[in-house]
Amino acid sequence: MTPTEKTKVVTRFAPSPTGFMHIGGVRTALFAYLWARKNNGTFILRIEDTDKEREVPGSIEHIQETLTWLGIEWDYGPNTKTLFGSCIQSERLHTYKEFAEKLIAKGLAYPDPYTKEELATFRAQADAEKKPFLYRNHRPKTFETWDGTKTLRLKVPEVKRYKWHDAVRGDLEAGEEALDDFVLIKSDGYPTYNFAHIIDDYLMDVTHIMRADEFISSTPRFLSLYDALEIIPPVFVTLPPILRDDRTKKLGKRDGAKDVLEYRKEGYLPEAMINFLALIGWNPGTEQEIFTKDELVQAFYISKIQKAGGAFNEEKLLWINHEWIKKIPLARVYEIITEHITSYNRTFDAGKERIERITPIILERIQTWGDINIMLQEGALSFFFTAPQYSKESLSWKDEVNFENTKLHLEEVIKKFSTINESQWDVDILKKAVWEYATEKGRGAVLWPIRYALTGKDKSPDPFIVASIIGKKETLDRLKHATTL
Repeated sequence: MTPTEKTKVVTRFAPSPTGFMHIGGVRTALFAYLWARKNNGTFILRIEDTDKEREVPGSIEHIQETLTWLGIEWDYGPNTKTLFGSCIQSERLHTYKEFAEKLIAKGLAYPDPYTKEELATFRAQADAEKKPFLYRNHRPKTFETWDGTKTLRLKVPEVKRYKWHDAVRGDLEAGEEALDDFVLIKSDGYPTYNFAHIIDDYLMDVTHIMRADEFISSTPRFLSLYDALEIIPPVFVTLPPILRDDRTKKLGKRDGAKDVLEYRKEGYLPEAMINFLALIGWNPGTEQEIFTKDELVQAFYISKIQKAGGAFNEEKLLWINHEWIKKIPLARVYEIITEHITSYNRTFDAGKERIERITPIILERIQTWGDINIMLQEGALSFFFTAPQYSKESLSWKDEVNFENTKLHLEEVIKKFSTINESQWDVDILKKAVWEYATEKGRGAVLWPIRYALTGKDKSPDPFIVASIIGKKETLDRLKHATTL
């Protein structure tokens, strides 16, 4: 039975616990998840922790936290009871040994008899002859008995040209030069990736492997092991690389790539992140750009995965995130804004009415929730909660050297504002009250000191909006204070 004939789709995400959840890895998990859900199949989270030197403590938990934040739920994973055993490779060593013994019995695996020094000599000889080093050219004529303490290698069943089909890249092939007697189990008893993932995929009934393009060059080696084990390979689905924004090369740490949970700290929404990642290298074939997770599941087809690399455009991520913020119910938006403001300064009066009034101003200026923190740090919101501090000179408009003129303007504004009832304390009424006077005396000369007295900022929301939010008493107190400097 071929993978495409199996009745149930099974996909997996199999990261190594090395501490960093890269954007590319998470997109692989997302695509595997979407295809499983699209087909009412199974999605497995498998931890490939056989390289103990690179393992970082806490990484398994970190991987699970990342996927959970994004809403990528697995059916089987760490600490899950399954019919096929543990989803953590280091807890499956007996399984790999069993398959290794099968290969040994067939004469297709043998212990490496050479020392590191001898292997170095072979490599130096190949370099001198300007030939690629192939271990099979030095394969021993007779094999020792493997006792588990030496490296175990595959004896390539047949050196031939391999052809295979990739669901995205189409028909591919590679010659004999890609084949060699690679390591199956290391001398420390742990299997290599090349060996373990094939065994696990077989036992877990994986039907489709979502993988990065760097695995294409290794496919002939995988196929030689499939042949040795008499296993039919799953469907290979090679995903396009994620490129940096200028598309000149793959996105890397030096190009700003970071751990996915860093985006959570910066105030990105999980819905926006999976929406954005899905569109890197996958085209739904429509103009739609904002997708819920369920909509992604419905729209996702392997045939729509692109061959060419997709760019990581942070501006588009910000736009998508802003669109998702706009979908959040206002009651929840008020709660989030309140949490940010009170967390920054517990003395700020973050009452419900004031939060509701400043929310439109905040939503106009942010693309992530983290932008609220930046606004607070830069003082772009603090004047809504506390009177600003500034110098007397800052109040005067441009080249005005006589503060008495500025003072006169402020006193006139105070008179006009004082006549407005609190029940009428509205942006349009406030503006109408001083507009004729400002037009006569010079709008900059009148409006600038109002803005500065209320906010202490060169740039701020419309001063009449600020006045309407902080209320009549606070507005008049701040204007009167400015006249006493």
